[in-house]
Amino acid sequence: MPLHNWAELGGWDGVHNIWIVELLRYVKPRLPDGYRAYIGTTPALAVGAPEERPDVAVRQWLPEPPPEPGPLPANADPSLPEPDDEVATLTLDPQTAVYVTAHGRMVAAVELISPRNKDRPSSRSFYLARYLGYFQEGAHLLLVDVHRRPLTFSFADALAVELQIQQPSCPAPLAISYRVGGPAAEGGRRLEIWRRPLAVGAPLPTMPLPLGAELAIPVDLEATYRQAAADAYLP
Repeated sequence: MPLHNWAELGGWDGVHNIWIVELLRYVKPRLPDGYRAYIGTTPALAVGAPEERPDVAVRQWLPEPPPEPGPLPANADPSLPEPDDEVATLTLDPQTAVYVTAHGRMVAAVELISPRNKDRPSSRSFYLARYLGYFQEGAHLLLVDVHRRPLTFSFADALAVELQIQQPSCPAPLAISYRVGGPAAEGGRRLEIWRRPLAVGAPLPTMPLPLGAELAIPVDLEATYRQAAADAYLP
């Protein structure tokens, strides 16, 4: 199914959720022995294995009760003035991704970029830090962005700036895959990159999902997107 024009189409959240599931179903049977895949949330500073039963015994200790508050000073005023504003600014991040682990360690992730990931400077900084966090942990990453707006921003370009990589401009929509290698002779880590532009009305490419220095599996974005769009009743 050709890529839809998401600048003019609603219902992305539903397609995102279904596509993530289809990507998991595609990746799992193609993993080598010792690897597993799962869907999880991806908070900015928490990159790691899924929550599951540990291999070692863990004792749970009840927390000590908080100390009783002491009396207020005689001149203290326990009341608070009314706030000047009362607004809701913080929301839980519902974003999910496909994680791949080996021996309890996360080795790769597949992320689908949503409009809310890049609609404000604070969102861009938040998610850029998360994507950079994968590289800092030595994890490989496949990023897929089917949303061309805002026209002046691309996570591929922002990552290149942070990593000091010279590359041509890579505007969205785009699929980009990163393999994180060992130490480079000139310092830092080696990084291999596959960039594929996407186009409205054109099929999506097959992208590599690296799992190691010499290991990768192809991910058929077209087949998984087609199934997600069909399940979401998109034309």
